[in-house]
Amino acid sequence: MVDDTLLDDVGGLLRKAAEQIVVPLFRRLDDHEITEKAPGDVVTVADQRAEEMISEELLRLRPGSVVVGEEAVAADPALLAHLRATGDVWLVDPVDGTANFASGQRPFALMVALLTEGEPAASWILDPLADNLAVGRAGAGVRLDGRTVDTAGRVPPLDELRGASMSHYLPPPMRSRATAGGRRLGEVLPGQHCAGREYLDVLAGTQHFVLFWRTFPWDHVPGALLVREAGGVVRRFDGTDYHPAVDDHGLLVAANEQIWDAVHAALLAD
Repeated sequence: MVDDTLLDDVGGLLRKAAEQIVVPLFRRLDDHEITEKAPGDVVTVADQRAEEMISEELLRLRPGSVVVGEEAVAADPALLAHLRATGDVWLVDPVDGTANFASGQRPFALMVALLTEGEPAASWILDPLADNLAVGRAGAGVRLDGRTVDTAGRVPPLDELRGASMSHYLPPPMRSRATAGGRRLGEVLPGQHCAGREYLDVLAGTQHFVLFWRTFPWDHVPGALLVREAGGVVRRFDGTDYHPAVDDHGLLVAANEQIWDAVHAALLAD
């Protein structure tokens, strides 16, 4: 069971990790504190230390649960099997947007999701510099900075839709379609290199959609639950609902059903 106390406790934990570890290291990292865990994929001591703190506290909040953290998975990919397991599993992205963070740029975010019996049950996204915190639980809605969010009724005309498309990651034929189709929309942004911020912007109404290609679970499980609870849609390009246990590329996030259909037709239809 996820109650308001747990929502507050985990939100407070993310703020604590941000205040004590992440933000103090922003623009203060030494060269040796930034490394590559894979070619082109950087990690910093802030990621590692924040994940350690968050993981320890989550296990204290839910004894007997399991934590699957992005940095722990980098060291042991077998941990991803827990996403299909029974019981309570925490998914942690200690610094989403690490490349931004490492280069002294914003945005970046801290994200957590709780899965119960393999299904997302609650999630949290914190942008510490903007002081935006989104929290929600399955079937009970979502709050952004303490206010209930409902995106279901916002349906601007096609030429007023604004969103981001990570089209540079798409396969060439799909990239060409998406680039051409984007001219039918109001504004297509290149993306902020921080999935957590993209999801927050959909909740806030400053973006109506986001198109992703890479779909690591720590990047998308937290935001997917929040957007859905606000009335939005998170689906694969073929129209199937996003689920963390399915490892595949391509995801279109939209503030509601009508916007998803319109953007899908513009960017992805043959």
